[in-house]
Amino acid sequence: MKKLNVVLASALLLTMACKGNSKTDTALLSEVETEMKTATNVEILTTKKQHTIKVALLLDTSNSMDGLIHQAKAQLWEIINELSYAKCDGEKPKLEIALYEYGNDNLPAQEGHIRQVLAFSSDLDEISEKLFSLTTRGGNEFCGHVIQTSIDQLDWGTNKKDLKLLFIAGNEPFTQGKVSYKDAITNATEKDVVINTIFCGNYEQGISGMWKDGAVLGKGDYMTIAHTQTIVYVKTPYDQKIMEYNTRLNKTYIAYGRQGNYKITQQATQDYNANSINEEIAVDRAVSKSSSFYTNSSWDLVDGIANDSVKLDELSKDELPAELKGKSKEEILVYVKKKQEERKKIQKEIRELDTQRKLYIAKQSKDDTKTDLESAMIKAIKTQAARKNYVW
Repeated sequence: MKKLNVVLASALLLTMACKGNSKTDTALLSEVETEMKTATNVEILTTKKQHTIKVALLLDTSNSMDGLIHQAKAQLWEIINELSYAKCDGEKPKLEIALYEYGNDNLPAQEGHIRQVLAFSSDLDEISEKLFSLTTRGGNEFCGHVIQTSIDQLDWGTNKKDLKLLFIAGNEPFTQGKVSYKDAITNATEKDVVINTIFCGNYEQGISGMWKDGAVLGKGDYMTIAHTQTIVYVKTPYDQKIMEYNTRLNKTYIAYGRQGNYKITQQATQDYNANSINEEIAVDRAVSKSSSFYTNSSWDLVDGIANDSVKLDELSKDELPAELKGKSKEEILVYVKKKQEERKKIQKEIRELDTQRKLYIAKQSKDDTKTDLESAMIKAIKTQAARKNYVW
């Protein structure tokens, strides 16, 4: 059954009533629905359950893993961008990412030198912030223990069409620690979680260290990456224009509520963090912000009203941004609608430029045998997604 955006529907009904409209309530509601589809560009929500791609990243943060952490920070947005083109049953899935670190002496020994950095989250700015908070320090890497911990702690859900993927990366033997990796992986597969292992080093060394055995048992892929290699970035003629659109895109966000000011600052900070690695990473992030994965209903009025997760009647004046204080509900809705239309247009422009950018990069790139984190993860994800009829 279709569900109307209550706030906008009420506003439209009020407007029509003020005009002396004598139509029946049923006729008015029908007209409101048509108006919302054609005029407001706010999607009518349905009760159909949306599928989710759930990715848990388990990263070794011992001393030798600085290169791995750098690759994770640098390639997060490329991975997200690739996933944004996925569909299942003709619909775009949601994306949730969880993050664990292990093998770091700064972490409590009694808990296996393991820390949940972030539970499953669809907040891309928060995911980026947590990645940039990681630091390395020598320690003991207990793979079985961190796998079991993530299986126990995370909400993997019961939807059979959800894609549930775990990626564990490190460079010490897979067999260390008191928790058997075989038992942990068996428990994971019972929850339909696929285990992928990424050994940071020599392929044969990873096999002898039982990393491949872990992947085979977990019905996933065994991969090796050159975690210390320098990432090659390709500058394109489209980068500057995309970044100009990114600046305009940020201005379409209307921060509200207690988190508003913090989250708008966090957005800018993660833009800065991406750019601090490389300008091309900042472009990748801008492209991610143009995708359906980048939603901020908890603090942005545009997304909040579009997703029917915020009610203007329930917001106090103090929770509204300065530019909306003192305005009527109808005036606020008009302002929000204008920002929404502007944002959709900018996001469309960014996506179109990125299509040309990808073609340019493909022509410039001569190496088809990349051995970095992004290429390893994307290859595994696409292979395993096909088992559940996900397509690109």
